[in-house]
Amino acid sequence: MKMMFTLMSECAVDFAKFLSTSPVDKGSIDMKDICSKYTNDVIATCAFGIKINSIKDPTNKFYIYGKEATNFRGVIRGIKFFFLSIFPRLGRILNLKIMNDYVSNFFKDIVRTTIATRDAEHITRPDMLQLMMDIRGKGGHRELDIDDMTAQAFIFFLGGFETSSTTMCYTAHEIAANPEIQMKLQQEIDMVLEESNGEVSYETINRLEYLDAVICEALRLYPPVAALERICEKTFELPPALPDEKPFIMKKGMLIWIPVLAIHRDEKYYDNPEKFDPERFLNNKMRNSSCYMPFGLGPRMCIAYRFAMLEVKVLLFHLLARCELKPSVKTTSPMKFCKDVIVMIPEDGFWLNIQRRKNMHSVLESTIMEASGNILNTK
Repeated sequence: MKMMFTLMSECAVDFAKFLSTSPVDKGSIDMKDICSKYTNDVIATCAFGIKINSIKDPTNKFYIYGKEATNFRGVIRGIKFFFLSIFPRLGRILNLKIMNDYVSNFFKDIVRTTIATRDAEHITRPDMLQLMMDIRGKGGHRELDIDDMTAQAFIFFLGGFETSSTTMCYTAHEIAANPEIQMKLQQEIDMVLEESNGEVSYETINRLEYLDAVICEALRLYPPVAALERICEKTFELPPALPDEKPFIMKKGMLIWIPVLAIHRDEKYYDNPEKFDPERFLNNKMRNSSCYMPFGLGPRMCIAYRFAMLEVKVLLFHLLARCELKPSVKTTSPMKFCKDVIVMIPEDGFWLNIQRRKNMHSVLESTIMEASGNILNTK
C-alpha cells in the first residue's frame, strides 16, 4: 500500500491538474467517465505495472478492454454472472464465460511482456506485479505461472474499476450538493498542504479525519453493491423478526443474501438515514458498527478495501485542493437508480460543474501556472 501510494498519487495529480487547467468549458462534466479513467490508470500502474494516461488517450486498449470486462449490463451477461456464481462447476462444463477471449488474452499478454522485460533488463518497480515476481522460486511459496499472476492482477479490475469509480462519483455528487461540507473539506486539505509544503505523504492522507468521514458516509448512503452473497458455514438460529413469528434456521451450505442498502438506510440503526451527514463517522462513532458493511464484515470482507479507500482519498484530496465542485444543469436530485446492473448507478449518470478554485493554496499556484502553459503550448 505504502509503495503504491506514490504511483496512485501521480495519477491523481495528473487528473486534478487537467481539470483545473483545461481551457475547455466544464459546465457539465461526466464524472463517471473521469473517475473510470482515473481508476483504470491506477490499476494499470499498481497491478499491471504499466503507465497510462487515459484522459489524454481515452482510446487506449487497456481502458477500452477494462470497461468491457467490468460491464455487467444486459440481460444475457447478468444471467451468465448469476448462473456461474450459483453453479460454477456446471458453468465450467458448459464453457460459459463472462469475458471474451480476446480481452483475457490482452491482459495476459501485458503481464507476460512486462515480466519478460523486467527480467531481461533487471527492472524493479513498486507495484503488485513486482511483489509476485519477487516470491518466485523462494521457499514456502508455490511457483506462480502467467495465468496465476494475470488472475491476481485482474482481480484488481473486477474489484476496483467499477465500484471505486462509482464511489468517487457519489462522494463528489454529495460534496457538490453540500457547499458547507465542501468548504470544511477544503479547509482540512489546505491545512495539510500548509504543514507539508505541498508534499503529501501516505501517513498524512490517512490522517484526514473529515475526508475519511465524508467517504464513509457516501459508502453508507450508496454502497457499491446493494447486497452481499455469503454461504452459511455452520447451522445457526436467527431470532424471530417479529414478535409473533418463529425463529429462522440457517442451515450449513445455505446461500444467504445480506441487504446492505436496506440496513444502511434503516432508521432503526441510523438517525435520519436519508440525510448525507459525515458527522456520523467522526470520532469512530459508526465506523466499527455491525450495521455498516460497504465492504462486507469479518474474515470474508473485501480484501482490497484499504486500497479502494486510499484510491478514493487520493483523488478527492488533489481534486478539492485545486477545484470546486458544483451541481450542473444535468445533475439530477434525487437520483433514480438503474435496474439492469449489479452496481448502484443513477439512470441519468453523474454530471457536475467543475471550476478552478479561486482561493487555491499558494503552494499549488506555481504548479497550476506551469501546467496551464504546457497545455496552451500543445494547442
